[in-house]
Amino acid sequence: MAQAETLPPQMTAIAIKGGKGAAEALHPVTLPTPEPGPGQILIRVEAAGVNRPDIAQRLGFYAPPPGAPETMGLEVAGEVMVAAGRWKVGDKVCALLGGGGYAQYAVCDARHALAIPAGLSPLEAAGLPETVFTVFANVFEHGALKAGETLMVHGATSGIGTTAIQMAKAAGARVIATARGADKARQALELGADIAIDATAQDFAEVALANGGCDVILDMVGGDYFAKDLAALNTGGRLVFIAAQAGGKVELNIGALMLKRGVITGSTLRPRSADEKARLAAAVEATVWPWVAAGKLAPQIDRTFPLAQAAEAHAYLEAGGHLGKVMLTL
Repeated sequence: MAQAETLPPQMTAIAIKGGKGAAEALHPVTLPTPEPGPGQILIRVEAAGVNRPDIAQRLGFYAPPPGAPETMGLEVAGEVMVAAGRWKVGDKVCALLGGGGYAQYAVCDARHALAIPAGLSPLEAAGLPETVFTVFANVFEHGALKAGETLMVHGATSGIGTTAIQMAKAAGARVIATARGADKARQALELGADIAIDATAQDFAEVALANGGCDVILDMVGGDYFAKDLAALNTGGRLVFIAAQAGGKVELNIGALMLKRGVITGSTLRPRSADEKARLAAAVEATVWPWVAAGKLAPQIDRTFPLAQAAEAHAYLEAGGHLGKVMLTL
């Protein structure tokens, strides 16, 4: 493997005091600089995304997969310092990680890195992998969204939501977005949603049905949204879960599902095999990167925090007032 200049033996990373806890448990520590294994690159991190799964890990609910770093951080962008695969030293990449992104250096399977799209800064590019891979796998693969169909996106102003709206529109679909509050609904319209619903003041199922129903629904809420999701589905519709922030246990009316000929599915991204993530990366590069190049998909960066302020970044994300991505910078 080709290597850049001599690397420091130690680096700053973010750890969790006691192994789990509230946002204030996050603190900077000194750790050995990671050494990439066969087929891995080492990235000097310039920016890292902060995501809901990071919060789940901090709370003790989302353990890293075997072999992944114990530290958090699922997406980064920066410069290749140790080369492998198609990458050479000095290349600028963004990458999907199994963990370890909240640090000065991160290792990555070379197949899980993508070139930073022209015109994007490392900060913007670092906000792409986790959300784009998640949306592509769940909306376009599991949900099989096609041009001319209607996608409903819950949590429209989240990192996932803002990405899903733009990707669905780029693919020629219609988008119905839900958000909690009139201001967030307005922001969803500004991002390109055709219809935006304030879920605190309107019944989203009624509004959706009055506007032709939904072919695919992307839900990270669960709980009492489930029955309304099923009601809003068109015949042959697909309901895709990526989280259950309002509760993971729901009551299913099997008869209603049968009448709709509906499909209920869901997935997680982090535990997938390295080969599966590599397949997904290639599909994203082929389909989504041209949308980025064409200006149809732009990362929505709400706020940035220095790496040492990861605790403040987590608290800000948990407060829920953000539009798009919360990022760490180095």
